[in-house]
Formats: sequence, structure tokens, C-alpha cells
Amino acid sequence: MSDILVVDDEKDIRELIADILGDEGYATRTAANSDECMEAINTEPPALVILDIWLKDSRMDGIDILKTVKRDNPDIPIIIISGHGNIEIAVAAIKQGAYDYIAKPFNIDQLMVVISRAMETSRLRRENSSLRRRDLHVGEMLGNSVAFKRLKDQLDKVTKSNGRVMLTGEPGSGKESAARYIHQHSTRTAAPFVTVTSATIAPDRMEDVLFGRETPERGVEKGLLEQAHGGVIYFDEVAEMPAGTQAKILRVLTEQQFTRVGGTDKVRVDLRVISSTTRNLAAEIAAGRFRQELYDRLNVVPIAVPPLSERREDVPLLARHFIEVFNSTQGLPARALSEEAEASLQTMDWPGNIRELRNVIERVLILGEGSGPIEAREFASNAAAPEEGRIVLGGQLAALPLREARELFEREYLLSQINRFGGNISRTAAFVGMERSALHRKLKSLGVVTAGKAGGRMAQFDEGEEEAEEA
Repeated sequence: MSDILVVDDEKDIRELIADILGDEGYATRTAANSDECMEAINTEPPALVILDIWLKDSRMDGIDILKTVKRDNPDIPIIIISGHGNIEIAVAAIKQGAYDYIAKPFNIDQLMVVISRAMETSRLRRENSSLRRRDLHVGEMLGNSVAFKRLKDQLDKVTKSNGRVMLTGEPGSGKESAARYIHQHSTRTAAPFVTVTSATIAPDRMEDVLFGRETPERGVEKGLLEQAHGGVIYFDEVAEMPAGTQAKILRVLTEQQFTRVGGTDKVRVDLRVISSTTRNLAAEIAAGRFRQELYDRLNVVPIAVPPLSERREDVPLLARHFIEVFNSTQGLPARALSEEAEASLQTMDWPGNIRELRNVIERVLILGEGSGPIEAREFASNAAAPEEGRIVLGGQLAALPLREARELFEREYLLSQINRFGGNISRTAAFVGMERSALHRKLKSLGVVTAGKAGGRMAQFDEGEEEAEEA
């Protein structure tokens, strides 16, 4: 649903509009009467309809089409085209749900401004609809790792409060899921959860989108803040918010009220605010790109969402969850994970975190090899799978003498297994078939300094940790 349907009984006008939109990069379809219009919409709903209010030789006029579309496809914006003598009817159409109207003969610049706004409205509606459909899964929190349990414990502590939360973490680490978890377990669960995707809203449209608008022709259009009244407003990537908007949001947080663009009346709102960012806000503040006062207001309860590199123990659980989700939502095969596939997933690097893992699982299910268990070779990207029983040697390893190559392999293998088991030496030793003390000796002989925290590529331990683990 990404094209624009132009409906007009005059061929010259519909072709003119279609040509103008084509020059601006929009895909278009055209219809000359109501039957063609409804067939086009029923075949593939468009992102936007530009509709002539009078259609000669048609079963339905523009008003009838408007009513039908708004009944069956309420998220599709409709721009009415009308002659000068039909302005009152066009205004009446807006009251019945039309997005806007353009008077004939129309000004091209005016037409493009209205279309641009309507397409953004269409995009936001589709996005919100998609998020509503995903709500069942997005707010789920799954994991058994120490890092995950620490995160969930923090989230559980803030669910019943009204404190503002700032979620930080790498892209794709699950910040939105954490925000939705807070909402779904709070006293506001029956109220809206509204996302402000700061990075995708044009700066000159941000205030209209947030605060809404008031115009004589269209009346009141509620913004996202007003739509979230009583619930949660989630500022995704808050560092992307324009400087001018930051000042106004700060005032909203202080006064719990605002004025719509073009309006004069104060609108009071009751909101819980959750924000997220992948950026270092201290650096953004120092560079003058983010307001210190706004940061202080938003950062009441800071919570760091751990990357998947600190949650390797959770990777198989998350992968199986995504298989179930894709099976129930897309009908993709509900394949199991082989033991080798689980091990491969746990030792892979995930710079895109949970989002990347989800995408990889979806790709494998779409392009996969039948309905049997997923094998490790299916996760290879762009590279040819090695022959059965063979390991592909990297250039560095292949160039070393046997003793050095064996030591390098053992070191990398053991570090991968330690990371796979979340830093648990006992479980690693059991898997690789070594006594725990023998594994420690082997790590020391390979030059692995046993000090530090588990979770990264160099997961390491000291003797104190060894004693604690035994206990």
C-alpha cells in the first residue's frame, strides 16, 4: 500500500495529476468512474486517494465513495477535488472523514503540499496499525541470562510508578520491547501507547505531528500527545528531536499542557513519558544538540538495555520465539533448531542485536531447506558452505605452523564456548569435555588472562569468581 489512486471522470485532469505525481517520484493508478475506483481499492488498497466529488456516468458519486472507503478502509486518507461551486459540499465531505480538499483549477504547489502531508499521515497510520498488530509480541520479554534478569528486575520496579524512564542501548537491542513491557504491566495498560519516531518525522512537521493543528476548514486535528492522553508517550531516538521542539516538549513536561498549532486553547494531558536513545546524550549536550534541562526531565530512571553479546545464553530461546511468531503471523514453517544451529547462533556476532537475529531467522524460514530442523550451514551469508566434515581455514590460521595454529584454534574455540554459555566455566567445561580445573589450566596456558567480566569476546574470570561459581 504505497501508491496514489487518482479518480476523476476527466481524462486530462487525471493524467495531469498522475504525471505531476510521477515526476515527484510517486507511483500512481487512475480510475475514471466509481466501479474502476472500487475495483482498484479492493484489489490493493492505495496509500492515498485523490477523488473528484462529481463523477459523470458513475453508480456512486464522490461522497458515496468516501463513505464506503472510510467504512472499509478507514486509514486511507482521501483528498477531495471540487469545482468552485462545490466548496460547501467539499467542506461537508471533510466532516465525513476526507483529509482535505483542493479547488479546481488547482495550484500545483498547493496540491503537492497537501499530498505530501496526506502521505505522511498515511505512513503514520500504517505504522501505528502495524505496531498495534505487533503489540502481542513486542512487549514480551524473554531470557534466562544474568544480564536479562537484571534488566527485567529493573523494568518490574518501574512499572507501577509514573516516573519517566530513559532507555539506552545499541540499535536493535530491544528498547521498544522494554518500553512496551513497562506499559503492559502498568496501571495505564488499558490506555494508549503512542510512539513518536523522532528520526522519521520531518523537522518542519514535528510540531504538527506532536501537538496537532486547528484550522477553520478542518477544525481540530489531534496530535500524538493528545492521542496518548491517559497512557504512555514513547519518544524513540529522542536525540533526533529538533532543537525547537525540545524546548516545547520541555514545557509540556513541566506544565502538562500545550496549545495546538494554529489554536489558542490550552490542552491538558496526563502522560507517562518513556524515551530511548542509541546516542551518548552527554556528548550531544556538550555539542549543543540536546538540551540539558530536557535530559534532566527525561532521565529520572535510567535503564541500560544490554546488547545481545551480553545475552548469548538467550539466543536459542529468542530464535525459537521468532520461529513461533513467524509461523503464527506469516505461516512460515515451524522448524526446530538443530543442536549445531543453536551453537552456531550463540557464537555468531550480532552487531544488529535482537533485530538482526529476528531478520536472520525470518530469512532462513523463507529461503530454508524444507521443514526439517534448521542446520548451522543455513546461517552462512553469501559464503559457500564447506564440504561435509571440513572446516574452512582463514588466511592467518592456514599460514601458521601446526603447533601455533592449534593453540590459536583452541583459544578462539574455548573463548567462543565461554561466551556461548554466558561466562559459566562449569557449563563450558562440561560441554567441551574437560574437567573444570583442567579448563582453567588450559586457558592460562593459552595466554587468556583470567580477570574481568563475562559477556564480550574476551570473557575472563579470576579466582574469586571461580570460588563464587562453585558456591
